[in-house]
Amino acid sequence: MVRHGVFAATLALFCSCATEHGEEPLRAAAPLAAPATSRERSVREIRVKSELAYLLTLPRGYVEPSAADAPRWPLVLFLHGMGERGDDLALVARHGPQKQIAAGREFEAIVVSPQCPISSQFGWSLPALTALLDDVMERFAVDPDRVYLTGLSMGGYGTWSLACEQPERFAAIVPICGGGDPAKAVKLVGLPTWAFHGAADPVVPLAQSEAMVRAIETAGGVPKFTAYAGVDHDSWTRTYADEAMWSWLFAQRRSSVPGRERRTD
Repeated sequence: MVRHGVFAATLALFCSCATEHGEEPLRAAAPLAAPATSRERSVREIRVKSELAYLLTLPRGYVEPSAADAPRWPLVLFLHGMGERGDDLALVARHGPQKQIAAGREFEAIVVSPQCPISSQFGWSLPALTALLDDVMERFAVDPDRVYLTGLSMGGYGTWSLACEQPERFAAIVPICGGGDPAKAVKLVGLPTWAFHGAADPVVPLAQSEAMVRAIETAGGVPKFTAYAGVDHDSWTRTYADEAMWSWLFAQRRSSVPGRERRTD
């Protein structure tokens, strides 16, 4: 069952300048008074509207969570690449899980595939993705212990970034031909990760994935990494067709990782 949806929410963001009040103003030694300078702090709550169109696929046998015996399902959040931005949800099904679903594949999971607006020049908005995920988990029968994140190219960058922002939220991630900030990789030590990349990728260099994987390993993690010899930017078709990847992904549980507490919200 595939649904089209538009998620809209008002996000509360907090903006703070790095200033503090309380220091003595600067005083001039000369008789003429000099401008006084002090350190201040301004804090404001800024509300920003977030709106994302998305495809939602429910598994066969899905029961609305209002039913007393409704089972809880895994959730896969899929982030597309730059070429699929816009306001036409058909673009989201060009690659990845949604392409497989359109071809007849059935996942025993809820699959959520948002579309990044064309106006977003800097890729995925993490606050918008977070708000969308909150909304879907509140309204649908999602097992919070089995929430998975994957994406390709721009979505691969989004996968690394969102995982570093909220590593405790996901059971596992599969970033494909993306990159991230190696300085933040220490946050992913306890998060099962399997990264993929084409060794001959001319768009996103292989070194982008290698840097993230190496940083996690240096911090004490044990990520999986597959580099396809001779494959260019399209490393996602082969990855999403790999049944071993899906079996590994759906076998992960947040509660199975030592030191990670299970969320109940």
